Amino acid sequence: MREKVLEVLERECPEINFLGSDTLVDDGTLDSLALTTIIAALTMEFGIAIPYEEIVEENFNSVDGLAAMVERLMQG
Repeated sequence: MREKVLEVLERECPEINFLGSDTLVDDGTLDSLALTTIIAALTMEFGIAIPYEEIVEENFNSVDGLAAMVERLMQG
């Protein structure tokens, strides 16, 4: 799952080094536009809905956090 999520992230936001940080939101690498792009891309790619309460730093600070969130949402 991690590799598939990373593929989507790199396709949608090629200017961001997703593997270079585990504080992507906290350090300002991901701004609101990037977050919106990522949410839309993951929603389309994986057929999930990302509820508002899931849009927190822990889920978006790293590829691992994003992959874990996607897996959790796909399971139900």
